[in-house]
Amino acid sequence: MKIPKLTLIITLMMAIVSCNNDDDSTNSPSAVENIVKTGTWKVTRFEDSGSNETASFGGYDFIFDSNGTLTATSGANLFVGSWSVTDDHSNDDSPDDMHFNIVFNVNNTFEELSDDWHFVSYSASKIELIHVSGGNGGTDYLTFERN
Repeated sequence: MKIPKLTLIITLMMAIVSCNNDDDSTNSPSAVENIVKTGTWKVTRFEDSGSNETASFGGYDFIFDSNGTLTATSGANLFVGSWSVTDDHSNDDSPDDMHFNIVFNVNNTFEELSDDWHFVSYSASKIELIHVSGGNGGTDYLTFERN
């Protein structure tokens, strides 16, 4: 009766592997994208290598459009960039595997947000990000909260 046991083991292994679908995971890029595309967001923390620069983004509303466009507006001021969420295709479903990519092609304060950020945590109302610089070893923190 070793053949039925082997068949059962192989069938169970195939079922386990086929059930691993990152798109259904709460720690997948699509899950984060669905959260961030809803509503407007504000920067509640921006720390650049130990220097608190949150006030530079005060009054700005951020909109993450489904087409990958990122807009920041405050009154008549408008900055347009792009955003995406990517992962390293690891199977451990850790938010550490995902990157929040932001690009603003400008020569002002918004350029500081341009990076491939790593997730510290995220929820439906708050996204906490971190970036460790390869050049000077400084650590940057960026937090968005839903308005």
